[in-house]
Amino acid sequence: MTSKAGAILMAVLLALYVVLVGWRAVQFMATGEPVAVGIGLALIVLPVIAAWALWREILFGVRSQALMRRLEDEGGLELEIPVKPSGRPERSAADAAFPAFRDAAEAAPDSWRAWLRLGLAYDAAGDRRRARGAVRRAITLERAER
Repeated sequence: MTSKAGAILMAVLLALYVVLVGWRAVQFMATGEPVAVGIGLALIVLPVIAAWALWREILFGVRSQALMRRLEDEGGLELEIPVKPSGRPERSAADAAFPAFRDAAEAAPDSWRAWLRLGLAYDAAGDRRRARGAVRRAITLERAER
């Protein structure tokens, strides 16, 4: 299953969940009992938080993919990191190549291209948290550039 199909499936399941939990929340609040009303309010707030988090992730995915396509069209997407037969980058090669990407981002702190490539290098090295941070910075810089 592709990540796009997975995200769509999660969004559909979340929508179903919100509807069902929302209906249960209305039923709880209709009783008028203070504890039931509190439970009903909690049942409304939690799905809203979940929907916000899912929306944020989908938006991150859409924006990062748009930047990847743009960088690929410009010919700057190739990282020159060897990959295994499975398509995953070789971690040792990614670790060895990483300082060049970090130095490029430090040399051009306002370049979304450098930050996106740094995010891809972080991902290849297995550091997903920093990869997401670098890609978020690239998105912010690209939006400011427009």
